[in-house]
This record gives sequence, structure tokens and C-alpha cells, in this order.
Amino acid sequence: MLKIGDIEMKNPVVLAPMAGVCNSAFRLTVKEFGAGLVCAEMVSDKGIVLQNAKTMNMLYIDEREKPLSLQIFGGEKKSLVEAAQFVDKNTNADIIDINMGCPVPKITKCDAGAKWLLDPNKIYEMVSAVVDAVDKPVTVKMRIGWDEEHVFAIENAQAVERAGGKAVSMHGRTRVQMYEGKANWDIIREVKKSINIPLIGNGDVETPQDAERMLKETGVDGVMIGRAALGNPWMIYRTVKYLESGQLMEEPTVREKMDVCVLHMDRLIALKNEYVAVREMRKHASWYLKGVKGNGKARKGINDCETREDVVRLLYGMVDEIEAKEMNIQMV
Repeated sequence: MLKIGDIEMKNPVVLAPMAGVCNSAFRLTVKEFGAGLVCAEMVSDKGIVLQNAKTMNMLYIDEREKPLSLQIFGGEKKSLVEAAQFVDKNTNADIIDINMGCPVPKITKCDAGAKWLLDPNKIYEMVSAVVDAVDKPVTVKMRIGWDEEHVFAIENAQAVERAGGKAVSMHGRTRVQMYEGKANWDIIREVKKSINIPLIGNGDVETPQDAERMLKETGVDGVMIGRAALGNPWMIYRTVKYLESGQLMEEPTVREKMDVCVLHMDRLIALKNEYVAVREMRKHASWYLKGVKGNGKARKGINDCETREDVVRLLYGMVDEIEAKEMNIQMV
């Protein structure tokens, strides 16, 4: 079983920290589908130190989400340590995670995110400073390297361990790859052999079978699922069940998918307000609609929805049309 410090998970399936996605409404919904650990979207250390209102709201955690890992990012030791101390003393997060994987330029140009991957010594210095300053277990989310010429995955993971980090999550792509190409599981396997703390594998886990294969082929202690869970918390549920029993659970019906989409929206409304939540749900609704036959009108119309009622009317109108067609086919 996956264990980070003294935090024990019910299973090795972990929801990845995805920026702009993993707020409390989404995390709780995924948690209810069985995730062993959910990770919050990355939060700026400077935003925490300066008590920025939007940043403070991002620190909200529903007790039902726990155990939960809250991720911070930054490039300067002083502000990173201060932010970690605030999270340690003022939130109900179980784990403090440091982002060393975000590839976007606005993060890396601040010497944060994936920029750390170029310097194992900085990783040791920064992680040890945070570990010394907090009581909660500290972990790191990283990529295998900056580019093909700078893959310091083993050295970087070992630096985290030496600094007192309690686990590493590793995405099998370089910063230059972004989210393109193939994740390198061979490097993840070599990293696992080189450290004694838990390693969580990430990248190209799109089915329950992929999750099982990653665990077997790399020896990792946990498997992290990101984009495959967007609009599809059943991926988490089906993966947990498959790893437990080898049984591949059925995909949800269209109505079941829309029921959860609306539940997710209602939680987002409670978290942010209807105006903001409905606009944020447009992208989520598109993900929930992905793969649904007969979704054309709904996918086009979702960006015009202004209210909760608009979204509900659109989604269930589509469900009614699909179910009516299926009934007609059965009658024929």
C-alpha cells in the first residue's frame, strides 16, 4: 500500500495536480470515485506570502477530500519556505508537495517549476530548507528532465531523498516535450531502483490496464492519473477496481455522466458562485461530453450557457434525445 511519511492511502491511485482544474469541487468528485490520494492544483508561494485573496481561496480543502497533497511552486528559498510554513500551520492538507514539473514559460522564467530540473544541488538545498521548516511530509512532483540532453532524473530524485523528502512523483516526459510524444517509463523504472522513498509514476496512463502495466513494468509504488480523469472520474474508479480484482467495470451511461457533471457544477457553484462556476464548467462539460455519440449540438452550445439552468437544460436535453433514439432502435 502507498504510504508517504505517516500518511497511508487506501490504494495506489493518485489524482495528479492539474493547474486550473484541481480545485476542491473537482477533487472531491474524484475522491468519491475512490482515489487513494488527490492533489491540489499548484499555488504560488508569493501569493501565499502576500496573502493574495484568490490564492487564499485556492487553499480551501473539504475534509472529505483527505488525504490530500497541496502543491506549492516558487524559485526563491525564502518565499518557498514561508509559504510551506503557512500551509503547514494554517491548512488541513496532509502533504506539502513542491512543483518541479510545470513546463510553461511564465513559471520556468521565475526559476520555478521544471527549471529546477537542471540543478540537483538546488533541489537538495530548496527541499531540505522546506523539510526543516515544516512538520507535514514534503514530496516533489517532477519530470524526467529539461530536454534530452539534460535528463537528471536519478540525480534529482536522489537529491529529494537526501534532503528529507518523503516521496517523488515523476512524469515520464521532459520539459521540452510538454505533453507531446511518449512518456519514458524506462527512466521511471531506473529511478525507482535508485531511491528508497516511494515513487509515483505519471504519464500515458489512459486506461486501467495502463495503470497495472506501469506498476508491473516500473515497480513504482503508486500511479498518478491526470488528463485521463478530465470529465471522467470513472477512470479512477475503474482503475481502482481493476487493480483490486482484475475486473474491468463497465463504462457509465450518458445519463450517469451528465449526473456527475451537474454534481461537479453544483459543487463549483458553492465554491465560487454561479457566474464564475458556469463559465469554468464549460471546459469540464466538454470533457464530460467527450466520446458521447450524438453530442454535437451540446458541445457547440455549452459555450453559450450563462446559468446553471442553461447547462442542465442543454445536457439533459441531449440525454433525452439519445435515450429516445436508443429506445426506437430497440423497438425496431
